[in-house]
Amino acid sequence: MAVQIEKNTIQFLKDIAKNNDRDWFQDNKKKYEEAHQNFTDFIDELILSISSFDPSIGHHRAKDCVFRIYRDVRFSKNKDPYKTNFGAHITSAAKRSDIHSRAGYYIHLEPGKSMLAGGAYMPAKDWIKNIRSEIDHNARELKAIVNNADFKKYFGELSGEKLKTAPRDYPKDHPEIELLRHKSFLAVHNLDDKKLDSPEFLGHCAQVYRALKPLDDFLNKCTE
Repeated sequence: MAVQIEKNTIQFLKDIAKNNDRDWFQDNKKKYEEAHQNFTDFIDELILSISSFDPSIGHHRAKDCVFRIYRDVRFSKNKDPYKTNFGAHITSAAKRSDIHSRAGYYIHLEPGKSMLAGGAYMPAKDWIKNIRSEIDHNARELKAIVNNADFKKYFGELSGEKLKTAPRDYPKDHPEIELLRHKSFLAVHNLDDKKLDSPEFLGHCAQVYRALKPLDDFLNKCTE
């Protein structure tokens, strides 16, 4: 039987959102550890499911992909010590430190704000330069991906912050200016809370990510 997200895991995330302080966390450390283990087990299962259609991520385990719950508050106005979500980013990057250097599969579990997503978030200078070059020469491929019926079904349209004007080296009247203006190239699928702890959730994630893979492939070939 496939691992599924447990109701207690969802409840823990609701509770920490209301009690985001160290004393409460220490008093409820066991609940956190159980919830974190449940999420980690789920991600291990999810990696196996994704690797059936994207073998490039098959070398990873959940420990390589799951984010810490502890927030870095050094440079933030928000001094809450803990995140109110569980998250993981699964990519083909060989090292954890390079996890954001490739397009992959992101999951964000947070009651009322859960989502499945992927693509390139604020790609580094050389990467976005290559992406724009690929769009300039081969926009037809990216358009076919984002206009595909499965992509539209789960993500609607390509999202992500855009420049207010044309990027450097491209004219304002470029025929693909709307794509070129993207600073991030994202696909986002928002989740209903009712799906999170259902037995079908793992399969749903795999279906969504299968529809996402062509976008990831397009973006990742621009890293080469």
